[in-house]
Amino acid sequence: MYEIKKLNPISDLIYNNLDKANYRVTDDATDPVGILVRSAAMHEYPINPSLLAVARAGAGVNNIPLPKMADAGVVVFNTPGANANAVKELVICALLLSCRDVLGGVAFAGGLKGKEDAAKQVESGKKAFVGPEIFGKTLGVVGLGAIGALVTKAALALGMKVVGYDPFFTAEKAKSISEELVFTTDLDVLYAASDFITLHVPFTDATRGMINADSIAKMKNGVRIVNCARGELVDNEAILSALEAGKVKKYVTDFPMPAVIGVSDKIVTIPHLGASTPEAEDNCAVMASAELKDYIENGNIKNSVNCPNLSLERKGAVRVTVLTREANAEETIKKALGVEIAASKRGDLTYAIADLDKAPADETVAAIAANALKVRVIR
Repeated sequence: MYEIKKLNPISDLIYNNLDKANYRVTDDATDPVGILVRSAAMHEYPINPSLLAVARAGAGVNNIPLPKMADAGVVVFNTPGANANAVKELVICALLLSCRDVLGGVAFAGGLKGKEDAAKQVESGKKAFVGPEIFGKTLGVVGLGAIGALVTKAALALGMKVVGYDPFFTAEKAKSISEELVFTTDLDVLYAASDFITLHVPFTDATRGMINADSIAKMKNGVRIVNCARGELVDNEAILSALEAGKVKKYVTDFPMPAVIGVSDKIVTIPHLGASTPEAEDNCAVMASAELKDYIENGNIKNSVNCPNLSLERKGAVRVTVLTREANAEETIKKALGVEIAASKRGDLTYAIADLDKAPADETVAAIAANALKVRVIR
């Protein structure tokens, strides 16, 4: 029986993969082999020796200490694309909210309850909430992954023009999203061309505060910025200054950080609703639990964010997997086991899989483990 710990509530669809005959999923497991997590902070989480993997039901993993997990031989998975449609729909909503002051108008209309001249006040007061259309305007999409691609297609369908940027894309790959997408490898070009900008990149040291005074200065006057990716991508002091000066017309964020809450009617703060749909939560749960099961039972790694990815159909009675930082790992493992191996690298990490007809001797496993982060013999 494998113990799995839940650090957050998660859809019961996990049991489609983690069958109750072989898995015990609880929120109080003391020695789990796997962890399912959504937003719970794990930076101070004690890593028990039996822990094999952590599966994040979502894309962002800034709540998980990735290097620390790798050092302990723990594979961390995420679920790219599982919540992409949910986030796309919120981004389209955010684009519209950045134009007409729908929220202000709704509050205004609600305040007319019980007033006999409500209809008259509506007609005289609605001009305060006027805003432009998105049709025909240019949207800059920063990041063309699963979410960025869907946003691009939706924006084009709504009659917008789209300029896209992604450091991991080529012009040819961008065409697979849409022939209408104008691809650039220069963010400055995107900034200069866009009436609206939406962010879809991970939060890293390189992307921290990427929307700052310098980048805003390169944008059109009156640009409207949507951030449904991560709050830390935007320098809050810079955005507040730009809003006050009129350089930025509206800022809509799904991350209501203290610096931007209630400080300006030009900021719309959404309470992190990007993946808050039952469909997205189900999709993430199914993908996360499938990743855990395949790794626990077969040693296959797919969608890891801290270890090499390698997935193979099993061909022997026993599978040996090795995660190591040893420089000549492939040669060492192959020699020790006496069979061909498959291996994959990520930075200085090597992950190797070997299928055998019978389990290797304990001393062989011990010799490999002496220079490895994690060695498993899966029967």
